[in-house]
Amino acid sequence: MRIIWKRGLIRLVLTAGIIWMMLILAVLLFHVWSCQSSVAFFAALCNKESKVFGMLNTMGFVTPPHRCPIPIADNPNKVAIPEKKSPEKFVQRLSYIMEDNIAGNGSQAPLFGGRQTWQQREESFKIKPTMRVHCGFMKGGSTEMASNDVKYVKKCRFVVATGIFDAYDTPHQPSNISQHSQGLFCFLMVVDEVSLDFIKENVTVKEDIDGGLWVGIWRLILLKNQPYDEPRRNGKVPKILTHRLFPEARYSIWIDGKMELIVDPLLLLERYLWRGKQTFAIAQHKHHLSIYEEADSNKRRKRYARPLIDLHMKIYRYEGMEPWSPQKGAVSDVPEGAIIIREHTALNNLFSCLWFNEVHLLTPRDQLSFGYVVYRLGGLFKPFMFPNCEYNSIFTLHPHNREHSSKVEWAKTIGEIKKHPELLESKGGLGLWTPYPGNLDLVVLPPVARTSKAG
Repeated sequence: MRIIWKRGLIRLVLTAGIIWMMLILAVLLFHVWSCQSSVAFFAALCNKESKVFGMLNTMGFVTPPHRCPIPIADNPNKVAIPEKKSPEKFVQRLSYIMEDNIAGNGSQAPLFGGRQTWQQREESFKIKPTMRVHCGFMKGGSTEMASNDVKYVKKCRFVVATGIFDAYDTPHQPSNISQHSQGLFCFLMVVDEVSLDFIKENVTVKEDIDGGLWVGIWRLILLKNQPYDEPRRNGKVPKILTHRLFPEARYSIWIDGKMELIVDPLLLLERYLWRGKQTFAIAQHKHHLSIYEEADSNKRRKRYARPLIDLHMKIYRYEGMEPWSPQKGAVSDVPEGAIIIREHTALNNLFSCLWFNEVHLLTPRDQLSFGYVVYRLGGLFKPFMFPNCEYNSIFTLHPHNREHSSKVEWAKTIGEIKKHPELLESKGGLGLWTPYPGNLDLVVLPPVARTSKAG
């Protein structure tokens, strides 16, 4: 009986183990199938930011179904670099407001983005040959770069930039980079102190004779004293204000920290700028065309406080921002902001300043502000929005180290936020709490039909 009992127990354990493994395999197969499915309901179940998806993607079991070849040149060594800058058509001289407008008693500390008034904001959208606007980097507003890094970036004319904040990502080395591009481009990774400590603990960091820190091809650029409480908002500084951090750069390519660049950067400049005589290129969003669709998705995915996203959208609706339609003439109002390719012309720099000002003043969701700033510039700024399938062929996507979350994202009402001031950011988004010169109570947001795979 004991022998029969032991054999039966062993068989039971083995059977349970096999069934358990088969269940895990079935779940993984379903995950792979849902991520590849063309059926909207099942595709929406696929969490492409999960570690499971990242592992399956790395192993080659899943690939983005919307990837297509990029019509790039064959050889970066044969790419002709323009000798002259693109002509400045609308803005010849651009300067920046550097002093914050604070109370005379000095009780307030300067903000990195400044205390731009609604009237100053309105004036900044009126393009003139000579312009002076807010563009971050207020004196005393935080964000400091080491002197050796300042010296290094002064020599950079062609830049590939990325950023890691709050230890949210791990550095990824670009691939397929020609020797020509390695000598032409500066590869700059902007980090905060938390991320630098994390990188030193997990990745090999080398120091050169001038004190510069390197992770492979990336030169680490430390920004001390972060200007915002919210890491996502801090990450917008190098992303949008690349021309301010690296003022000598003539061209720049921004990629998010979660991405591994797999295309030679010189070929990207040729494809997206020089071939079509463009100066600013960014991909179309995979699902959304209207900022109101994107806002709805942000609320459902808790990317920021839902009532504050609604307030952000009400301001834009009050100021005439229509939902996207073919009659607009733009292919989309919503970009995939993880890659930005630009020549640092005065008009592009102005656009970047105005885009950043919206991110500083309202919510940190930059995809909500991009199309609005394009609209306010009245057709003078025309970005090249290239197909999303090409965007997905530029990089390999890696999962974040962890899910980012802040307490304010869970707030359901304005009243709830007011009752808990600890939820509020102290250095950004202040326009959401500054009296607006218009009656937003009468604004009705456009209805949103959730027809995309994003839900």
